[in-house]
Amino acid sequence: MTTRLRVLDDGAWISVNDAREVRVSELWRLDAPDLCECTLTDLVVENFQTVGVDGSTVEARVYGQCIACGETGITDWVPIGRVRGGEFTELDRGAVRRVRREA
Repeated sequence: MTTRLRVLDDGAWISVNDAREVRVSELWRLDAPDLCECTLTDLVVENFQTVGVDGSTVEARVYGQCIACGETGITDWVPIGRVRGGEFTELDRGAVRRVRREA
């Protein structure tokens, strides 16, 4: 089954199968040591750069700012949800998301 993924509105939304599913202005907790020196990064998502899929996991590269230290930047691949049976399920917003480095 094919899943259509797109970044919409100049990076403000991620569309999954033509439905707006994930938006900017969310606060995500990341394990992202390459983004800032905080043990865990509390990232305000400001812009989606690109979206992709790794197996059943939908991922995005995100521009944002850590609210603890103020560092800004673009992440490597951050999981945002899963597609199972053609249905998208967003990750729990309170979960710690482990950033996957590009090989």
